[in-house]
Amino acid sequence: MWFLKGDTNIKYLSDNGVKIWDEWATEEGELGPVYGAQWRNWKGVEGESYDQVSALIAGIKNNPNSRRHIISGWNVADLPDETKSPQENVANGKMALPPCHLLYQWYVADGKLSGSLYLRSNDLFLGNPYNTCSLAIFTHMIAQQCDLEVGEIIMSIGDCHLYSNHYEQAKTQLQRTPKTLPKLVIKRKPASIFDYQFDDFEIVGYEPHAHIAAAISV
Repeated sequence: MWFLKGDTNIKYLSDNGVKIWDEWATEEGELGPVYGAQWRNWKGVEGESYDQVSALIAGIKNNPNSRRHIISGWNVADLPDETKSPQENVANGKMALPPCHLLYQWYVADGKLSGSLYLRSNDLFLGNPYNTCSLAIFTHMIAQQCDLEVGEIIMSIGDCHLYSNHYEQAKTQLQRTPKTLPKLVIKRKPASIFDYQFDDFEIVGYEPHAHIAAAISV
C-alpha cells in the first residue's frame, strides 16, 4: 500500500512499526524517487508523468491477452551514484538505493492472473519473504480488481545471497518442518486498486514458528 500511494517518505512505515527502510532515509525520512515514485509518477523526457499502476489495471481489464502487463522500477535517469551515500543521492534528487525488485509482469490465462517478478538482487533470509508475500498479495489485489481468479507467482533472481551474519538463523530455519500454509482473505472489493486499507486483509490459519531475529546487512 505504501508503494501504491506513490509515497517515498518512511513516515507512513514508521507510523505502522515498519523499520526496514530506516538505514537509508535522510533525517527527514526521504528516500528519493524509489519504487512508489516510479510506479505512480514515472517522469518522461519532457517532464510528463506516467502512472504505471493505473495503466496496468486498465490494460488487464481491456486487453487481458496482452503480453505487456508490466511495471518497471528501473528508471536509469534516477539511479543513484554508487560512489555517494544514500542520503547524498537523495539530496541530489536520486534514489537512495537502486530497485531490487525491478520488473513485474502479469499474465492472464484461463481466467486466472499470474504474476512474475525479476529481482536483480535478493537477501534470501530477510528480503525474500517480504518480496514473495508482496508479489502474492499484489497479485490477489489486481485479480480482485479485474474480476479474475488467481493463478501462480513466479520469482526470478539474478543474485540470490545469504549474508554471513544470517548463517545460524538460516540453519535454524532449515531444521524446522513447514506448517500448513495459511489463507489470504480480502474482506471487500474497494472502488480501485488505490483504496485498499490494512484492515481489508486477513490471514486465516496462520500458525508460525517462533520468530528468528536477524540484523539487516548494509
